[in-house]
Amino acid sequence: MTDLSFSLERTVVIRARRSTVFRYFTDSERFASWWGKGSHIESEPGGKVVIRYPNGALAGGKVVEIVDGERIAFTYGYEDPKRPIPLGGSLVTITLRDVPGGTELTLRHDVADAATRDAHVGGWRFQLSLFANVVANEEHAEFAERIAEWFAAWAEPELEPRRALLERCTEEQVAFRDQFACVLGREELAAHVEAARMFMSGFTLRAEGEPRACQGTAIVDWIATASDSRFPMQGTNVVELSVEGKIRSVVGIQR
Repeated sequence: MTDLSFSLERTVVIRARRSTVFRYFTDSERFASWWGKGSHIESEPGGKVVIRYPNGALAGGKVVEIVDGERIAFTYGYEDPKRPIPLGGSLVTITLRDVPGGTELTLRHDVADAATRDAHVGGWRFQLSLFANVVANEEHAEFAERIAEWFAAWAEPELEPRRALLERCTEEQVAFRDQFACVLGREELAAHVEAARMFMSGFTLRAEGEPRACQGTAIVDWIATASDSRFPMQGTNVVELSVEGKIRSVVGIQR
């Protein structure tokens, strides 16, 4: 390999556990879901790396180092000789560490010259953004079930079953804010729901349509009814999901 005196670095935080993130560098099917169909990786020193971009461009190299759950390094270059890096002509190192809210991924790409470094800044920005969402989507594959449990808890007339629903779908220190609430913690939330049902006669809250998610954040529309003259109301919940796939916070915004 030629002298690699120039490098770029990029760091992203992914809303997923480190073990989930690392699987995308050891499982060829997951690796391909990030890069493109036909990509694969042999996750051992000397193992082959093949990256087939959706536009047909082919890149690749070999694994240089792998530390389970923490780091992987592989050479990187293009099959097309007109491109700036020959096959195996640069080095990509990816390091993972746990941080509040997910996994911090730091990518370092060592190349031979400044022009090549600068030409890859935008590409890595885009590619790591795709990667973060692909991993978050896997980690939160059951987010719709958690949101359904959230609304079921609001509809549950009995306190203990309601607490059980909230335990399944939320973190212990879940935060909830809307025009009537600014509460923190599962117990406070359960008490707030109880008060809403007690003091607003005939109160109901239900989801409207399917929830949508991206990068560990989901939104879901809702409608609330009661005999109170302020109702019915409609709005949207913005839901932040935890690394473990539970609800960590909800902000309700009225339309």
